Amino acid sequence: MKNKYEVIVVGGGHAGCEAAIACARKGHKTLLVTGSINNIATMPCNPSIGGSAKGIIVREIDALGGVMGEVADKTLIQMKMLNYAKGPAVKSLRAQADKITYPREMLNTLRKEKNLTIREGMVENLIVKDHSVYGVILEDGENIISNIVILTTGTYLKSDILIGSTRTRSGPHDERPSQHLSDNLKKYGFDILRLKTGTPPRIERSSIDFNKTKREDGDSKYYTFSHTNKPFYDVNNQEPCHLIYTTEETKKIILDNLNKSSMYGGLNDITGVGPRYCPSIEDKIVRFSDKEKHQLFLEPESRYYDDIYLQGFSTSMPRDIQEQMVHSLPGLENAKILKYAYAIEYDAIYPTQVKPSLETKVLDNLFTAGQINGTSGYEEAACQGLMAGINASLKLERKEPLILKRNEAYIGVLIDDLVTKGTKEPYRMLTSRAEYRLLLRHDNSDLRLREYGHQVGLITGEKYQKFLEKKENIAKLTEELKNTKVTVDNEKKHVGMSLYEYLKNPTVSLKSAIEKYKLNFNYDDEVLEEVEIQIKYAGYIAKVEREAEKMLKNESKQIPEQLDYDKIPNLASEARQKLKEIRPLTIAQAIRISGVNPSDISILLVYLRKMYHE
Repeated sequence: MKNKYEVIVVGGGHAGCEAAIACARKGHKTLLVTGSINNIATMPCNPSIGGSAKGIIVREIDALGGVMGEVADKTLIQMKMLNYAKGPAVKSLRAQADKITYPREMLNTLRKEKNLTIREGMVENLIVKDHSVYGVILEDGENIISNIVILTTGTYLKSDILIGSTRTRSGPHDERPSQHLSDNLKKYGFDILRLKTGTPPRIERSSIDFNKTKREDGDSKYYTFSHTNKPFYDVNNQEPCHLIYTTEETKKIILDNLNKSSMYGGLNDITGVGPRYCPSIEDKIVRFSDKEKHQLFLEPESRYYDDIYLQGFSTSMPRDIQEQMVHSLPGLENAKILKYAYAIEYDAIYPTQVKPSLETKVLDNLFTAGQINGTSGYEEAACQGLMAGINASLKLERKEPLILKRNEAYIGVLIDDLVTKGTKEPYRMLTSRAEYRLLLRHDNSDLRLREYGHQVGLITGEKYQKFLEKKENIAKLTEELKNTKVTVDNEKKHVGMSLYEYLKNPTVSLKSAIEKYKLNFNYDDEVLEEVEIQIKYAGYIAKVEREAEKMLKNESKQIPEQLDYDKIPNLASEARQKLKEIRPLTIAQAIRISGVNPSDISILLVYLRKMYHE
């Protein structure tokens, strides 16, 4: 049948692209339905991929067989390693992306997939029978049949653009939003929440006086998100960013006009909750009133046009007030605003209605990924899209879903937070959310996840062979270091020890030791770095692994999905209500639910042992 697919992916943003490619590469006939092919993988907000914690997510996406990292590597205009001096647990890559070439390269990647069809259209309803999804219904009434549907609708569900006292029903680039899909989801039993986010103004490059700014260049060392590809960019030909700060005048203009901001009185009917960790400039001025100034970055959006993104200056003020605000900034006194800032309010679903596999609990064969699940950010969306695509494919293949644990990946932390704790504001990944972050490093993302990528069929051939060689080289180098004896000066005595032991000294680097002792170790930098981190942080890593072991014991204690919590005596009423809502799959997940106390867990364990003789 022409209109019959195994998987339909709704939405062509970062989640939709990953989901569609994963399903297609796993051999499933896939349809990607998007409002406009021209807006596939666009970046309506910040022109970057990666950042603190987010850069590690991109590495994890690549390790599992996703495409965001490879596309970013091919199209970046600046690359930096953040938090390098703070140690391996938090260092993270950030690429300044090119807003023209990134979507173009992603579209080329999609078009190369033989099992994937791309179609323009607006999905406004689902084909539902007996609590299962069997396809989608377009706005013109056309039915398209499928075994599984993945919703990756981004900020397009009943979205409104907010500027000052005006509200306009529109998507981020003046595209038409979906008018009825979220209402239909509500009819099927989904709880809908209203969220909002925003974007700053764009400034014409030639109208900025860069003499009043601090130049911020990319790193002089080459990096890639990809574990396989060599760098595509010229380290000596990167686009600079520039740093400036708000002034006292900026603060005064904002406070004097606060009632004109959409969020602070300009509109009285706003119900959406904004992102706490990416606030508007009004929020910063109000919440941090004691701060003299706030940091802003001038970031180029592309090599192909002159728009400069004013990072950190998101606002929903009227256009005339935005002009005053921008002109109060150093170097922007005569700046020309090419695109005014705005806030966007949109519908999402409460993510506790989603299983850890990203299939919904309300409707079988319906998966959701990205901002519809309450997240904010391209990277958070892309990793969910990849996992939804993998698990939709595994369901078609009648296999168990891939559920990453909190000690295995930031992706595991993100999904577990969403489905276990829920969110009432756009969720952004932070290193502080990961209790085992020393295990979830930039350098070891392939060691953690590549095998999973291979098992699900997305990492094959040369990519997998390269990974096996890296693992083998890490083991070989570790043995060589243990077997290489060196003489070191220790309190005026010459002491012999293995190079492995010597490297435990925090002041000694592996490269300096190789030079000092003229050793012939023929390994690439990636292997040298990995082995050195494993040696220097061995004690800390072992401690975190012991903590993770306790969690894993509780992960192995499974809870039947259809357990009747009303039959468990002595459970606190809040715990009973939360357990019924979230239906945790394991004791570990139950422990993480807000409102479920240790005493409730003890009662649950006793009941399970009694009922299931465990």
